Amino acid sequence: MKTIKILKALGDETRIRIVNILRDGPLCVCEIESILEITQSNASRHLSKLMNANIVTYYKEAKYVYYKIDEETLNKYSFIKVLLANELDEDEKLKNDYDILMGYRQSGLNCENVSKVKEVISKISERKSAK
Repeated sequence: MKTIKILKALGDETRIRIVNILRDGPLCVCEIESILEITQSNASRHLSKLMNANIVTYYKEAKYVYYKIDEETLNKYSFIKVLLANELDEDEKLKNDYDILMGYRQSGLNCENVSKVKEVISKISERKSAK
């Protein structure tokens, strides 16, 4: 039944978007909200479902809560690795989210100045519309 719980958790666009950006390492909830342009309550609800399925785990650092892919689950259920490695790059929205994540990281932003992610999103949108 654990497999069904995992598949149900992955069967939502927002949760797939969260897993997509977490595949490169941990992110604070405020970073997830900003990068995906979702509300705090929406992010928390979806993160809770991902944690209940043991796809995502978290740790606290000072006043921030960071979420990351649960490596133990990833190793036990290899289809998740296949999904992360092969399938997520096929979707335009997921590619865009990943581009924003990379731009965010390259800009040196963090939880203290995450509000500036809008500038990163604007630059990426401008680049894509210029093509």
